Amino acid sequence: MYNEEFKDRIKEDLKKSLSSHRYTHVLGVAAAARELADRYGCDADTAEVAGLLHDAAKQLPLPEMQALAEKSFPVLPAPILANGGLLHGYAAVTIAKERYGITDPALLGAVAHHTTGAEQMSTLEKIIFLADYIEVNRDFDGVDDLRQAARRDLDEAVLLGYDSTIRHLLDQGKPIFVGTVVNRNAQIDVVRAADGKA
Repeated sequence: MYNEEFKDRIKEDLKKSLSSHRYTHVLGVAAAARELADRYGCDADTAEVAGLLHDAAKQLPLPEMQALAEKSFPVLPAPILANGGLLHGYAAVTIAKERYGITDPALLGAVAHHTTGAEQMSTLEKIIFLADYIEVNRDFDGVDDLRQAARRDLDEAVLLGYDSTIRHLLDQGKPIFVGTVVNRNAQIDVVRAADGKA
């Protein structure tokens, strides 16, 4: 569906709009997404494109990010709209649609929710959410545990990703978006159901 020429076009655009550090991260996420897609039965090209686009709006000024996000998501919670760290995935959805003609709801959902997660996540959404944590350039306490979990069990690894974010925010004394807690709790239910403990 998404050929190399299409992916190269996205890469060329990103190289111009992102810092070299952010661009390197994006390539790492795209590669990790391909690997996870192969492991968990998703289309690898779709996962790669979602990985490439997940941070397409990351370095835009907040007002521009807000304008883009509101085109695709007219109603977003105020804490998301006020925080570029949470908002950029939603803004990137509009870039994916308008610049590249992408209409696949699974891919767009994965881009939108790669930071906040969602109460109900598709396999592709989980893959991009997790690839953002474990790509080869990431270096933080616990990343190796996350990488190992990603090889064992996608749902378990996603839960560990939520835990890592919440722990980091607590350590930094930063506010935690309430949706992150809600989504983490929903993921606990998914893991327990798989273990037969629901």
